[in-house]
Amino acid sequence: MFIIAVEFKIHPANADQFREMILKQAANSLALEPDCHQFDVCFAIDDPTHCFLYEKYTDAAAFEIHKNTPHFIQFSDDVAPWIQSKEVKSWKCLPSPS
Repeated sequence: MFIIAVEFKIHPANADQFREMILKQAANSLALEPDCHQFDVCFAIDDPTHCFLYEKYTDAAAFEIHKNTPHFIQFSDDVAPWIQSKEVKSWKCLPSPS
């Protein structure tokens, strides 16, 4: 599996709007993309402006498809002004040992 981990720092004035939009983005990704297997949205307990995403895709090609979906493009355009910083890292998830 191909894993994407994203950390966002959001402008405080937009934290509630961002939370609503990222939850919608997660739901759309899971419902509309058969190769999106997991999309966890997490916020720091003590900081509502710090968001962490954990996304699991079949492979890197599935993530490329994700980035070109209408719902992702719309989400990215909508939230861009609200983001102070964003860091994206990709990982390969190894099968669990037997």
